[in-house]
Amino acid sequence: MIGVEMKLKIAVPSKGRISNPSLDILEKAGLGLKDNNNRKLISKTHNKNIDVMFARASDIPEFVSDGIVDMGITGIDLIQESESEVIELSDLKFGQTKLVLASPEDSKINSINDVTSEMTIATEFPTLTKKYLRSHDLEPKIVKLSGSTEIAPLIGVADLITDLTSTGTTLKMNHLKIIDTILESTIVLITNEESLKSKKQLIEAVNRSIKGVIDAFGKKLIMMNVKSKDLEEVRKLMPSMEGPTISEVLSKEKTVAIQAVVDENQVFELVNDLRNAGAKDILVVPIERII
Repeated sequence: MIGVEMKLKIAVPSKGRISNPSLDILEKAGLGLKDNNNRKLISKTHNKNIDVMFARASDIPEFVSDGIVDMGITGIDLIQESESEVIELSDLKFGQTKLVLASPEDSKINSINDVTSEMTIATEFPTLTKKYLRSHDLEPKIVKLSGSTEIAPLIGVADLITDLTSTGTTLKMNHLKIIDTILESTIVLITNEESLKSKKQLIEAVNRSIKGVIDAFGKKLIMMNVKSKDLEEVRKLMPSMEGPTISEVLSKEKTVAIQAVVDENQVFELVNDLRNAGAKDILVVPIERII
């Protein structure tokens, strides 16, 4: 039991592509909402000391930096765009995207070397865009948009854009080509220096539980019984983080129980190989957390 009475607030995106995955991770970490069907601005979790606050993903870095909340889940792109002073605790391994510089397919702008300071660039990320351009000694006009950036060249608002993309499909659909990558982003768990000092034990517990969920992604626990005479052949087949766990089974014939954590994509072939090597009563079990 964690001996902390003070409340901890975690900011989670209220909507968008990273909202539900963020809540899913919290749920698996034991911090699910008590009333998920009736979300409030600040909602209670199953831990009495921890609340979730819903906010726009773009506001979360500043909320964390200013101490309005103690922790938050948001993107590296939004952290760097806001220039917020936060501490990154864990990469949550989802929401991977890139901020790219793109030009019309039929233009002669094929690299950053073709960009001039006389051009206009439309973006939702003016801070990151300015920094990138200045690193190339460029000072073009920047037009800040709040959405649908990809149509800016088509309607004559800009010569180029910077925009987030995961696959590049939307850019291609709008006849744009990527000419450079400005930033690679992912979703991270963050805190601030003051909260980490005053609520260190609780923040570390939350981070540890969430990291346990992340480490369990794509993993399965495989368990089986094996006759002792077949043990060596079966053991050779078992990939595991630190080798399989082996324990004795009380039975008429000398038998052991084996369990190991394996990658999900190994399960199909591994189960068949283990069966052929003498394993029986094979169970494949999901893993929620690895601590």
